[in-house]
Order: sequence, then C-alpha cells, then structure tokens
Amino acid sequence: MSRNPFGELPKNLAQAVDLSSLGKPPTAPPSVGIAITAKNLVEEILPASHTQVVIALCWSPRSAQSQEVLAILGDFYNQDSTGTRPWILATVNVDQEPTVAQAMQVASVPIAIAIIQEQLVPLFESVPPREQVRQVIDKVISLAAERGVGAAVEASETDIDPATLNESEVEPPMEAEEMAALDALEKNDLAGAISAYKSWLVRSPGNSMAEIGLAQVELMARIEGSIPNEVFALANAQPDNLDIHIKAADIEVMQGNYDEAFSRLITCVKNSAGDDQKKVRDHLLILFKLVDPSDPGLIKSRQALASALF
Repeated sequence: MSRNPFGELPKNLAQAVDLSSLGKPPTAPPSVGIAITAKNLVEEILPASHTQVVIALCWSPRSAQSQEVLAILGDFYNQDSTGTRPWILATVNVDQEPTVAQAMQVASVPIAIAIIQEQLVPLFESVPPREQVRQVIDKVISLAAERGVGAAVEASETDIDPATLNESEVEPPMEAEEMAALDALEKNDLAGAISAYKSWLVRSPGNSMAEIGLAQVELMARIEGSIPNEVFALANAQPDNLDIHIKAADIEVMQGNYDEAFSRLITCVKNSAGDDQKKVRDHLLILFKLVDPSDPGLIKSRQALASALF
C-alpha cells in the first residue's frame, strides 16, 4: 500500500451517525495516546502499524460520548503499559484535524478504527460497554498476531468471561450483504459496496441499517475525487447551479458540517421550483438519513425544509 493515506487507505463505513451530544466544547480531557496529524500519520503511525496494532479513536471535544470512550481506552492503555505494550493508542481530534478525518472517511464521532499494516478496520461506534471494549482490543491484537503483527494476548490477561455477558450486550452477527459491503470497502470498491447494500434492501426492504449504509457509500462515491475548496469556490460563484450546491452539501456532510449542508440545500429549495426544487428536496431527504433522527439540528432542518416547501 502507498504511504499516501489520502488516496489509498480503505474508506471507513460508519453504521450510524449520532450528533445529539454535540455542543460547546467542555474542558478538554487529559491527553492520552498519540495525537494523529497529517504529518505523523504518514511518517509514524502507518509504519508503526506493521509491527504493532494501532487503535485510533476519532473524537471531538464537543462530544460527551467521545470523551467517555477516550477515558475507557486510556484506562486500558495504561493497564497494558507493563513491559512492551501490545498496541498503540492514537487519537484524531476531528475538529483540529479535518483533513485526517476526511482521509479516514469519518462520518460520526466517536468511532474507533484499528490500523493493521496500513489497513483500516472499523471497530465500534458510540460507547460500547466497557467489557466489550476490552474484548474488542484483545480480539484485534490476536487477529493481528495471526498476520504477523505483534503478539497475541494470553487468555489469562483478559479479565472478561464471555459467559458473564448479557445476551443484549452481544452484537448480532452481520448479514452476508453487510460483510460483502465491508469487504468491498476495504478494497476501495465503492461500486461493489453499493451493489451489496442494494441486494440487502431487495432481500429486506426498508432495513434501516442497509438504507444508512447505502446512503453513506453512495455519498462517498459522489464526492470521490472532489477537491472541497474548488467545489465550494464554484458554489460561491454560481449560486443558481444546483448540481454544484448539491455536491458542496455532500462534502459538508462528509466533513461533519451538517448544519451548513442542510442550510445550503434549504436555501436552494427556497430559490427553485418544479423539478429543480424536487431534485434538491429529494437529495436533502437522503442526507437526512445520515443523522440521528433525534438530533436537534436535524429536527430544526426538517422544520425549515417544511417551511420552505409550504
């Protein structure tokens, strides 16, 4: 794999977008692990992933969930500090490093991603139970060891008995189509991932996970190869070009700037009519799927859309 993470790294697929906890930044938590930047990602983190598992947490100081997961991972990282650590904890502050977040295709925070031999492997989102986080870490280390990266964790080092877990805490197995989509994404095969999600929806119409997955992968495909600053400059210069504004909104959503994206398209709805208005409205409804239905910003945007239409 190329050392250039912005063109070669597999794209991450988030299964849900939860921004309901975002607000003003609280007091910054203590620094843990290695803070990833565009520079050290290429020079340090990716090379290190050939000898040790790197677990990267993409987070935001505006997210209470982010800080909770950061604390959990920090505790385990400190617990594993005796001798040679079997893994490296790295963090991506998406507010400070938007370029890195975009390169890793981060659509929500918090999300934990393993980096093994420069390959990205999504692990979990939101805030899983503490014992599940421990299990995930140990499982990833063991799987990496099978590929010659680091050493496996001995069973005695894990203080979790799987038999003690509640059934409700165990994630259900992935559907075949979902596995096919993730496999395709690891190969940067967006068309293959789209096909897999569409097949899932044919088999299970209305499945929310399949709909969200399809919407996110189609979003990746629409903006692939786009240069954000150029798209935004065109949108500013061409206020009546709906296609450019739709692409700009797609990029803003991928960057996590949901309010800006929704406001942009609602303005387009207000300033258009007929088929053009329907085109923008339908696209906006697709983007709405990528946000938690209970998110206050989404609720406000839905109300604004209704006002623009009626």
